Amino acid sequence: MSNRSLKITVVGGGAAGFFSAITCAKMYPQARVTLLEAGRQLLAKVRISGGGRCNATHACFDPAILVQNYPRGGKALRGAFTRFQPRDTVEWFASHSVTLKTEADGRMFPVTDDSATIVNCLIRAAEDAGVQIRTGDAVVLVKQLTWDIGEDGHAPSTAPRFEIELKSGEKLKCDRLLLATGSNPSGFKWAKDLGHTIELPVPSLFTFNISDSRIQDLAGVSVANAKVKLPGAKLEQSGPLLITHWGLSGPAVLKLSAWGARFLHDRHYRAPVLINWLPQYNPEVLRQQLLGVKSQLSHRLVVSSCPFPIPRRLWERLTSAIGIDEPKRWADISNKTLDKLLQELVQGEYQITGKGAFKEEFVTCGGVNLKEVDFKTMESRRCRGLYFAGEILDIDGVTGGFNFQSAWTTAWLAGSAIGT
Repeated sequence: MSNRSLKITVVGGGAAGFFSAITCAKMYPQARVTLLEAGRQLLAKVRISGGGRCNATHACFDPAILVQNYPRGGKALRGAFTRFQPRDTVEWFASHSVTLKTEADGRMFPVTDDSATIVNCLIRAAEDAGVQIRTGDAVVLVKQLTWDIGEDGHAPSTAPRFEIELKSGEKLKCDRLLLATGSNPSGFKWAKDLGHTIELPVPSLFTFNISDSRIQDLAGVSVANAKVKLPGAKLEQSGPLLITHWGLSGPAVLKLSAWGARFLHDRHYRAPVLINWLPQYNPEVLRQQLLGVKSQLSHRLVVSSCPFPIPRRLWERLTSAIGIDEPKRWADISNKTLDKLLQELVQGEYQITGKGAFKEEFVTCGGVNLKEVDFKTMESRRCRGLYFAGEILDIDGVTGGFNFQSAWTTAWLAGSAIGT
């Protein structure tokens, strides 16, 4: 079939849908590329991502290191990132007059600090490339067309392979179909109907609901570097930790939630979590420091003389939790109580009672089984002419721009191959 007559339909007007449609339209200018979006607003998730700034990617330019930020999908992405990685993302946006900047933690944002910069860039690039963008066109059914086999043993080369039925009743036929429907259940259903296995979608990147007197009313208090562990899953993560009205958040918790997504889902988000508020210290060094403080600052009140770099209000709660009240001085503290304090500082146990929402990113683990997709082209191994990009796949990254990067990469690969 010549590219002149090739009809390509992309379902989903998010980051992956747009990027794949743009890539395809530019690489195969003779093809007719149509993008269908059920909602009236394009790139809605991009608009609100990163607190409205759009964390477009992460400044990690070594594929071997980059893949370590994906609880699911890292192995499949290893080769993909050698073909399109964050450096390519930066260059792509630069070639479309959008400059990305790198923040101290490696996250990359447009210099405007406005997600509209990314949104407008993608829409403009799609229009310039000749992509037909249709909003308010909800897909209700996708089916693979079958044709009578000719004398040569093949179906007619000019026969469209898919039929898409819209909510309006309109039916569209196309030669290639790309599903970039994110975590929308409809997308999973269509993929399943077309022969794919769907790994159970469950939330990733969420906060922990914890009701505990040690952190109650401390919303807004943060620790620059803490270590959180899920002992039942043998998982741990380090990084900034934030106490909230409902429990715990911050990068350390969000990363742990991503790696422990299935473990916590299977336990209905009820599990113990251990917190080390001072992971930069060896426990034995901490013990010696506590003994030194007891000796050198014996007449000082314990609650008002915290010898470690943690917030004073948190220190007051932790000491109170083990029975060290206001009038007690360091000289009054027994070695047994010091051991309790040490335990509280490096291995305090808290109970997760549920999950909260992380509003900046809506990420799901689960989706199309990766073994059923060719990661050189993103074409289905089960259904010829069907392609995937973005979060519909069983890929998810930790917070920091990694989910957008997997969307750009899979979309670029799909867009580059779908017109052949």
